[in-house]
Amino acid sequence: MIVVTGGAGFIGSNLVWQLNHQGEHDLVVVDRLDSPTKHMNLNRLQFVDLIDPDDHAAVDRCCIAASGIAASGIVHLGACTDTTETDGRLMMDTNYVYARRLVHLALEHQIPLVYASSAAVYGDGEQGFVERRRCEFPLNLYAFSKLMLDNHVRHLLAGGAHSPVVGLRYFNVYGPQEQHKGRMASVVLHFHRQLQQHGEIRLFEGSRDFLRDFVHVDDVVRVTLWALRKQVSGVFNCGTGQAHSFHDIACIMQRRVRGTPPIRFVEFPDELRGKYQRYTQADLGALRQAGYDGDFTPLEQGVARYHAMLTQADGYLPPP
Repeated sequence: MIVVTGGAGFIGSNLVWQLNHQGEHDLVVVDRLDSPTKHMNLNRLQFVDLIDPDDHAAVDRCCIAASGIAASGIVHLGACTDTTETDGRLMMDTNYVYARRLVHLALEHQIPLVYASSAAVYGDGEQGFVERRRCEFPLNLYAFSKLMLDNHVRHLLAGGAHSPVVGLRYFNVYGPQEQHKGRMASVVLHFHRQLQQHGEIRLFEGSRDFLRDFVHVDDVVRVTLWALRKQVSGVFNCGTGQAHSFHDIACIMQRRVRGTPPIRFVEFPDELRGKYQRYTQADLGALRQAGYDGDFTPLEQGVARYHAMLTQADGYLPPP
């Protein structure tokens, strides 16, 4: 049995879908359906139970059966992902305290665990994007909560933890099953909705200079499942190693719509000043050294594939 926290979410539901596609159905989803449409991410998936993350006893029972047989793996993707959240206690309880508990449970019972970290830990990126303390300077609470967990795991591994634990620093992930994310959804979904509603794409001023490492969710799932099965340990970047601008994505979307809709620039919001990453690009050296040799989807191909799903199926996955 594999336990997937955040399994009704964006990356989680894609991961469950891929596991189903590979013939895995003995899965437990841990998540709360906190939006009226989030259940739609689960409609086509096969799993044996859905558990609220606050039901710790039920989560424990899934990870450790009454017979003492442990789950074959835990993928912890559940988190508060709103980078503008100002409640530090909420953010730390959700992203650090809860995750730390799962890490210790996995180590105690020798269950391989992969958890979602974030490229947000690198802050403005002035020191680079290598998995080293000199590069890490979070600009918001979300990023700080992720760095706290990474540092705790590093401490445990340095102390001789024997069960495999992997933190993956996801860069800017895009792809199907993210409709419930609201303002935290990828720019691809936002641009698609802008085209539908207004017939134009709206970009923040300066977006030609905002460069991000955009990685398709299919690639993220492949790396995550590799980490779970490879039984390596450590904290690794998960991105393409290539940076593109928001304007690049807008142009790709523009080319896919009849009539060449306009791109309009709007004022950069005050609430994001000083908290917005202007540049990210994953250094994949550690991931490659650990043995991952998979390719990553080129941006134009990935955006085109996702845009087709948005227009044909409102961005939801087909049956596995």
